[in-house]
Amino acid sequence: MSDTPQTPPDELAGTEQPFVQHLIELRDRLVKASIAVAVACLILGLYPGPAELYDILAAPLVAHLPSGTKLIATSVISPFMVPLKILLMAAFLLALPFVLYQVWAFVAPGLYSHEKKLVFPLVISSTVLFMVGVCFCYFFVFGQVFKFIQSFAPASITAAPDIEAYLSFVLTMFLAFGLAFEVPIAVIVLARMNIVSIQKLKDFRSYFVVLAFIIAAIVTPPDVVSQLALAIPMCLLYEVGIWAAQIFIKHTQAPTEGADEQKI
Repeated sequence: MSDTPQTPPDELAGTEQPFVQHLIELRDRLVKASIAVAVACLILGLYPGPAELYDILAAPLVAHLPSGTKLIATSVISPFMVPLKILLMAAFLLALPFVLYQVWAFVAPGLYSHEKKLVFPLVISSTVLFMVGVCFCYFFVFGQVFKFIQSFAPASITAAPDIEAYLSFVLTMFLAFGLAFEVPIAVIVLARMNIVSIQKLKDFRSYFVVLAFIIAAIVTPPDVVSQLALAIPMCLLYEVGIWAAQIFIKHTQAPTEGADEQKI
């Protein structure tokens, strides 16, 4: 009887597809994702409508402007283009779960079971955290920031922000807070890929606090409220990331050589 060690069976054996079939599947997935965004755009275009979507987006600022003050449009096409941009952005966010499902359905057949356990939770959790960051910015940060800024406005001026400038500000803030809330995902990936050990992440705590406040000072307006609102959650989420990384590593280890792994 031979003493040659048995090679574990390859889960993906026999599942190889020609390159053209991969391209066809990719095209189909992109078409389905595009259709989902188009349907979401149609739904939001009918109700509540592009103009109403912008009014919702501008509500935190308008609430802290002098009574009767409205935003202004300094460009001829701004009243049309800005609400349209908001409509497309909102449609993409509404269709995002279906779009991510199409991405997952395309890559999942090429992954081993332990890789699926690694990738799928990260895709879902990163999406949820990004949306939580955006909601936190809209429902809490904007109100506090605009109230703080307007409290410094001289009585001799009337604030009338431009709608394009406000859209640019909003998108920048949404992106900053959305990415800031991805800190636990970054920590988990670094630890899971053995780039940084858990102990080193714990030792880096004090440096990360300084780094968080530097980032907040760069990407947010020059006011204390928004800087604290970004830096403090980043520090808390860093601790959450360290805790989650220890659990994640334990449950996503690759099977040992010779083990019989079952496909998901």
